[in-house]
Amino acid sequence: MSDSATSAPTLEERNKATVRRLQGALAGGEESVGAAIDELVSPDVKIRSPLPLDSTGASALKEVFGRLHAAFPDLHVEIEDLIAEGDKVVSRNTVTGTHRGAFMGLPPTGRSVSYNEIFVARFAAGRLVETWGVVDMASLMRQLGLLPGPPPAG
Repeated sequence: MSDSATSAPTLEERNKATVRRLQGALAGGEESVGAAIDELVSPDVKIRSPLPLDSTGASALKEVFGRLHAAFPDLHVEIEDLIAEGDKVVSRNTVTGTHRGAFMGLPPTGRSVSYNEIFVARFAAGRLVETWGVVDMASLMRQLGLLPGPPPAG
């Protein structure tokens, strides 16, 4: 038996697995995401992306995903790249869904959407403790008709 077959997963591998579990929970809907957040995210996680919310920490993440699932019940996040070093994991994702509920004041359009995002997650003691994210909201808003012009190619 080789050493790699018997060795414990590295910190980076464990943190990447946690990101995969969180992303996978999205497919299970709001309840699944909430349970995953309770298990894998620090209650006082620092979210370094601007969010139009009054809540903070894990409660803010639950609210964001609750809103997304209400607007896009078939929400799916596909991890395109997952890179880890030390206590951080970078995830480049493609998000897809169908606009079936109100979103940003816009009633359902029935339109399918696809947009990109990149998140950096920092972990401590196996739990997500800090995030930074960039979401292509302009593309999403164009696809929903909230901004003029065609969505960016790609």
